[in-house]
Amino acid sequence: MQQTILLVEDERAVARGLEYALQNEGYTVLWAQSGRAALDLARTKDPHLIVLDIRLPDLSGFDVCRTLRGEGKRQPILMLTARDEEMDKVLGLELGADDYVVKPYGVRELLSRIRALLRRAYGDLAQPAASAPLRYGPLELDPQRMVATLNGEPLDLTPIEYRLLHHFLCNPEQPFTRSQLIEQVWGYASEVEAERTVDVHIRHLRQKIEADPGVPRWLVTVRGAGYKLGEG
Repeated sequence: MQQTILLVEDERAVARGLEYALQNEGYTVLWAQSGRAALDLARTKDPHLIVLDIRLPDLSGFDVCRTLRGEGKRQPILMLTARDEEMDKVLGLELGADDYVVKPYGVRELLSRIRALLRRAYGDLAQPAASAPLRYGPLELDPQRMVATLNGEPLDLTPIEYRLLHHFLCNPEQPFTRSQLIEQVWGYASEVEAERTVDVHIRHLRQKIEADPGVPRWLVTVRGAGYKLGEG
C-alpha cells in the first residue's frame, strides 16, 4: 500500500523540492502551506506521517502538533526546526512530535528519518512478534493486544513511549545509551541530537509509570551509561 505523507511547509520552492524527493521514493504527498490547511488535511485524509515545519504564516507547527495530539491523532510527526532554536526542538518533542530534523538538512537524512518512523509505526517493526506478556514490578505489557498497564490500570502511551517501554521490558536490568535507544527504538543510527530526543521521551514515560517522576523507581538513570529498567 502506498503511504501518504502530509508535508507542511509554507515556502513553495522548498515544498516542491521535498515533494519531488518523496514522490521519487514512492510516497503520495499532500502539501499544506499553512497550519489551518494542515489541520484540515490531517483530519480528512489521515496521512501516515506528517512532516511539519515550525514556522508557518498562521498557526505555528507547535499549535498544529498540540491540536492533533489533543484530538488523538497518533501518526508520526517529524518536525523541521531551525539550527539555532534549541527551545524549538525541546518544545516540539514535549508537544508530542516523534522526532525532528534541523535546517538546513540533507534530503537523504530526511528520507532516512521518514523511513525509520514509518517502519516503526506501520512496517515490519510496527509491533513485536506475538509473545507472552512482559512483566517487571507493577508494569505489564501484552504484545498481542498492544496494551501496557501499571498495577493493572491501562497506560495511555504514545507509539514511541510504547516502543521504549517494550524495549526496556524485553531487556530488564540492561542499561542502554541514548545512541543505542535511538538506533533500536527510533530505527536509525545517529550520534547527533540523540540526547535531547531520548531524554524528553524518557521524561514523558516516567511521568506515566512513576509515582514520583523526579525520583524514579523503575526507569532509572545509569550514571555514564544511559537508562535501564531496574528497581532503583
